[in-house]
Order: sequence, then C-alpha cells, then structure tokens
Amino acid sequence: MVRSNQSSTVTEFLFSGFPQFEDGSLLFFIPLFIIYMFIVVGNLIVFFAVRMDACLHNPMYNFISVFSFLEIWYTTVTIPKMLSNLISKKRTISITGCLLQMYFFHSLGNSEGILLTTMAIDRYVAICNPLRYLTIMTPRLCAQLSAGSCIFGFLVLLPEIAWISTLPFCGPNQIHQLFCDFEPVLHLACTDTSMILIEDVVHAVAIIFSVLVIALSYIRIITVVLRIPSAEGRRKAFSTCASHLGVFLMFYGSVALMYLRFSATFPPILDTVIALMFAVLAPFFNPIIYSLRNKDVKIAIKKLLCLHKVFNASAS
Repeated sequence: MVRSNQSSTVTEFLFSGFPQFEDGSLLFFIPLFIIYMFIVVGNLIVFFAVRMDACLHNPMYNFISVFSFLEIWYTTVTIPKMLSNLISKKRTISITGCLLQMYFFHSLGNSEGILLTTMAIDRYVAICNPLRYLTIMTPRLCAQLSAGSCIFGFLVLLPEIAWISTLPFCGPNQIHQLFCDFEPVLHLACTDTSMILIEDVVHAVAIIFSVLVIALSYIRIITVVLRIPSAEGRRKAFSTCASHLGVFLMFYGSVALMYLRFSATFPPILDTVIALMFAVLAPFFNPIIYSLRNKDVKIAIKKLLCLHKVFNASAS
C-alpha cells in the first residue's frame, strides 16, 4: 500500500511493525498459531474445570476462571490479525477496525488488571483475616467484584476511544507496531499530539496504583505467613498465592515495559519483542501456571478429561 499524501484522508492503516519475512513467514506463522491454539484451549480447560468441579466453587477459583475467560478474548483481539498479516501482502486495517481493536484489547487488559488486584485483596483477606473470610467474601460479593471488574474495564476507555475517533488522520499511515495501540495511532494524527503525554500519565497512574495495591497486599501476606510457626503451614499459605503472584509479575512486568517508558524510544526489534511478550507470551504462560502449580486445578482438569472420555465412550 502506498503512503497517502498529506492532503488525502487516511481510511486504512498499514502495519509496518512486521519484518518482511517473504517466503519465511510460515516459520513465524506456525509457532504463533500453535501458541494461540494453546492459549485458547488451555484457558478453556481451566475455565470449565473450575466451573464443573464443586470443590473449586470458592472466590479464588472463581476469579481464576473469569481471568481465564478474559484471556481467551484478550488474545483473540490481536493474534488472529497478526496471523493474517504474516501470510498476507496487504497488512492493513481500517480506522474503525483499528479503533475497535484498541478498545477491546485495552478494555480486556484493564479488566484483567482490576481482576488481578481483586485477587490480591482476596488472598489478603483469606490469609490475614481467615476467620472472617467466608463472611466477607460471600458468593454475591465475589460475583459483583468479577462483574464490576469487567464493566469498569470496558467503560473507563470509552471517552478515550471516542476522543481518538474524532481526530483527523492524514499523511503517513504506517503503524510501527504489531497491533493498534494508543501511542503509534496518536502519532499518525495530523493535529496537535500533545495529548499523548496526558495519555501516558493517565495510563501510568492506573498501572502504578494497581501495582501498589497488589504489592502492599503481598507484603502484608508475606509478613503474616512468616509468623506461622510450622513449616508446613507456611508452605500451604505460600502455595495458595504462588500462582497469582506469578501471573501478576508477568502481566504487570510486560505492561510496565510497554507503557511506563514515556518518551523513551526502543529499537524497532525490541519494541516487537516487548509487544509479543505483552500480547502473546504472558497469556501463553497463564494456563501453565494455574494448572501445573496448582494441585486442586490439576485434579479438576483430570476429572474433566475423564468425564470427556466417558461421554465419548458412551456416545460411541
């Protein structure tokens, strides 16, 4: 696609963050496709294992199942388009499609971030105030927190996306990224882009606030756990938090690299690596962490798979 002239109006954006692999595109398409299938299937297994096992019907596992469900859609917003771009010579997306991709990608990401914060608070109450845990984290409150995380995550971005949709885009239409993101798109607007700094500050404040809440929760949790006299008691208490802490470090570690750099610029290849870690690798490891490091989830998955085999056997 040829760049538009300054006087013309851009109707499509061109993804230029993809290296020109030519005939070697399949070498990148196949692993990315396998990773995407693993993310979808892995998170579906975790979701249904939790939902179908009565032993896991408690707040912590409910939050895990909701998080797994969000992860499926979080990756579906971007990875299929990446796969299409790898095997297509026309790596374009309409302005409307770009805005929708930005909205759903960041709304789902915000929902996950809020949910991770909620999960940290849940673990704080469970370990630091165990006698009141069941009376505080009731099924109703758990459902309200899960729904609230999703609703707030989707509502908070509406004004920002509505503002971006009013901007005029003309001239260079190349997005130097693997998917539509705020900063690369705003740099293409043929108007004052000083709002980019405000966007960066808003995103940074939201990220830092969530990280502080989670960090303070776990500092308090670790302090309480270290006071447990028995080594077995400490091990059990830490094991209930290990999975969540691992997902938190991966999610917010990649988010920090992506959105807490302000005016700092990275080489294009490093930008691509960070984007892949943020949008692909972190979701890839989540079902592994929740299944392999959690004995209860592993048992539930085995039950689910056995039930599937019995159903297939009876059907045949």
